[in-house]
Amino acid sequence: MADQDAHTVEGRHATELPAIRWEEPPEGPVLVLLDQTRLPAEEVELVCTDAPALVEAIRSLAVRGAPLLGIAGAYGVALAAARGFDVDEAAFALQGARPTAVNLSVGVRRAQAAHRAVLTEGGDPQQAAAAALAAALALHREDAEASARMAGHGLALLDELLPGGGHRILTHCNTGSLVSGGEGTAFAVALAAHRKGRLRRLWVDETRPLLQGARLTAYEAARSGMAYTLLTDNAAGSLFAAGEVDAVLIGADRIAADGSVANKVGSYPLAVLARYHHVPFIVVAPVTTVDPDTPDGASIEVEQRPGFEVTEITAAWVSIGGAGGGVPVAPLGTQVYNPAFDVTPPELVTAIVTEAGVVSPVTAAALADLLSGQVAQPLEA
Repeated sequence: MADQDAHTVEGRHATELPAIRWEEPPEGPVLVLLDQTRLPAEEVELVCTDAPALVEAIRSLAVRGAPLLGIAGAYGVALAAARGFDVDEAAFALQGARPTAVNLSVGVRRAQAAHRAVLTEGGDPQQAAAAALAAALALHREDAEASARMAGHGLALLDELLPGGGHRILTHCNTGSLVSGGEGTAFAVALAAHRKGRLRRLWVDETRPLLQGARLTAYEAARSGMAYTLLTDNAAGSLFAAGEVDAVLIGADRIAADGSVANKVGSYPLAVLARYHHVPFIVVAPVTTVDPDTPDGASIEVEQRPGFEVTEITAAWVSIGGAGGGVPVAPLGTQVYNPAFDVTPPELVTAIVTEAGVVSPVTAAALADLLSGQVAQPLEA
């Protein structure tokens, strides 16, 4: 049976608490997750002892964010192998937990391939499990390194587009250390600007309906001492009209071969606003988020979330009695359209920043060159 225990962490700062970690207590290996549904009110960890527990954590958004999902997927395969479960069955379940984020399947396949290679070469299950874990640990380390390089490339791009510093950056959803093995993607760029004294203001979209911006990005910005302001999603237009946004920085869950970007729903309207107001719209994501097997935006499967996320105000620590345990804000039986993501076409994207370099303008050919290693890396700030 799935085992997903929770305990409250006391006496530690949030910046010291990793979003994910592998542990090996006497009773057997476990994957420990910071439960992001409880933030910012509580810092609670989930302890997963098998793949079904991790699948549930992914679906419930206890663990989320494209790069971290890749890491979690790899660890999930390693966990199944280490505990003697069916690895291919676990891999299949993990890959299907959330369909839009390509990093999840990339991480799963990487650990699965490492496990399978050892068995094919005549190794025993214990050796194969060790290989799967090594692959997961390597992916975790590589993501942290990629995060640092993205931050440098992104800050250099900002300084090129907006000389003089004093950047006022608008961001959507959550893209910091809670979604990464390092300091994140788009948030890491803003954090780098803050540390260099070049960030004037971080505008934080609340990100409805699950408020990842309000609950998570504001949480990380506050802990980092950044100057930030929270706004409702539908206030972004007036912010642009007032000339208060210098650049938009977002992450991505999947980037198609033509440069179309799937990200948290609400990103596409920001791209339209940015184009109208002549503001750079910049996507920051690791190379693993680029999916050459997805030809264009229309081919991206967009996850549909439960309706209660919209019809109720929910919080993991509150139980009122609605379908999702929250406070009803719409009549019973209301039909809901609740896509988790939307897709921004490449012509609205100023640049895509990766650990391998910056793509601008965003074209299929440029992305193909990036994946083949032909893009020169810009100087880091």
